[in-house]
Amino acid sequence: MLDKKKPILAQLRQGNYKTLARLLTIVENNLAFADDYLKALEIKNIPVIGITGPPGAGKSTLVNALLINLAKENKIAVLAVDPTSPFNMGSLLGDRIRMISQFNNPNVFIRSIATRGSLGGLSVKTIEMVDVLKAADFDYIFIETVGVGQSEVEVAGLADVSVVVLVPEAGDDIQSIKSGLMEIADVFVVNKSDREGAQTFANHLKKLVHHQTKKISVISTVAHQNEGIQQLIDGIKDFQIGANLKKPFLLAEKAWRLIQNDSMKGIKKEKLQQKITEALEKPDFNLYRFVAEFKSS
Repeated sequence: MLDKKKPILAQLRQGNYKTLARLLTIVENNLAFADDYLKALEIKNIPVIGITGPPGAGKSTLVNALLINLAKENKIAVLAVDPTSPFNMGSLLGDRIRMISQFNNPNVFIRSIATRGSLGGLSVKTIEMVDVLKAADFDYIFIETVGVGQSEVEVAGLADVSVVVLVPEAGDDIQSIKSGLMEIADVFVVNKSDREGAQTFANHLKKLVHHQTKKISVISTVAHQNEGIQQLIDGIKDFQIGANLKKPFLLAEKAWRLIQNDSMKGIKKEKLQQKITEALEKPDFNLYRFVAEFKSS
């Protein structure tokens, strides 16, 4: 079957967006020969930039501003990750609305993906789809995550550069920032920095990162006004992607998720929910006995 795949993979390398979209759909939905395509990919060393942070921080607007500046001379792919409802498994996939001005830009490719129930915000399909993008003809790949807590840490296992977007109001939670995000952030962005208290918050962050063993930039932006965007681009470019000491960690994290996903392939969440609903009707329901019985069934 490899001979039949060669034309598609060749078109992918040539930057054919229709072929890219088709292959991403095959991988995302685990259609026929998805694994074979993944094994045949020639994955390039394309910088992957993770944009993460809490909801409402302006991540999509920031990515749009980056595209306006970077896509003049570069080909950019954006993978926007939206949360999936744990109840109806639906997802809004609405981030592209804020990037609508880029839809007709021939240098920009935007794709949305649902988290598919991954509690942290990144599913194994995100890993596979990023690798498909890395096999295509791009200069940068941006991943915008949902920012639900654990995804800030998870994106560090997928991106060469992790950009954490915050707003001045986060100043009240400066200690939680110190304990949680400091380990994974390569660049902090204080967006909406035209708001009151933004300068004070940025100064607090700079004092915190000053004590870190690695270099962490703190950049103030007003994304919707294109302020500070060039400084952010320079900060991303200055980061030593080529000498990335995180590479073994990145690959180990990806391998772990792929192995974990492969071992769970036969388990469908919908079926699990149905079985739990039935089991809950029994007065002696015990979750641990249920799990043991489910695994052996």
